[in-house]
This record gives sequence, structure tokens and C-alpha cells, in this order.
Amino acid sequence: MPRPKKIRHCEGQRCGKAFKPARIPLAELNHIPLLQDELETLRLCDLEGLTQEQAGSSMGISRGTVQRILTAARRKVAQALVEGAALIIEDSPALQEKIKG
Repeated sequence: MPRPKKIRHCEGQRCGKAFKPARIPLAELNHIPLLQDELETLRLCDLEGLTQEQAGSSMGISRGTVQRILTAARRKVAQALVEGAALIIEDSPALQEKIKG
């Protein structure tokens, strides 16, 4: 049984939004889910210029976890840009469990 995920502190509510190529209906595109914590690590590290350690302390997780999340997020964004797919921002699984329980 995997270890339960920590709740990650993310700013703002961005869930339910999609970023897609112009002039192509969303229904015709492949969807790539981008979790809210992945978006937050992109914002902190790439937009705000924080180090992974600073981003981790801001989110309440370790630097290693930030690195894994950031790698996955960058891969998804690159895939969406190259393939012309839609990025769909979703709640993180740990946040969904907290809301349910």
C-alpha cells in the first residue's frame, strides 16, 4: 500500500481551466491532465524564480518531491506544445481525498 500523499499548499483556484491551441474545438483535442500541484511548482520555480528548496517550503513538501513534480509538469507542458494537445488543470488526488473525507 503506498504512503498517503501530503496536502500541498497551492495558491488560487485554477481547476477546471483548459489551455488549448486556438481555433480547434476542445472535443477534438487530446487532453493532458495537469494537476494543480504541478501548476503550482511551475509557477513558483519557473515564473517566480524560486529554488526548488524555497518552493518546497512554500508548499510544505520536500525539495525532492518538488523536483519530481516539476519534471512531470514540464514534460506534460512540452508534450502539449509539441503535439498540439489541450492542458486540463485538475485537482491533485490528495486534495480530492481531503474534500471527500
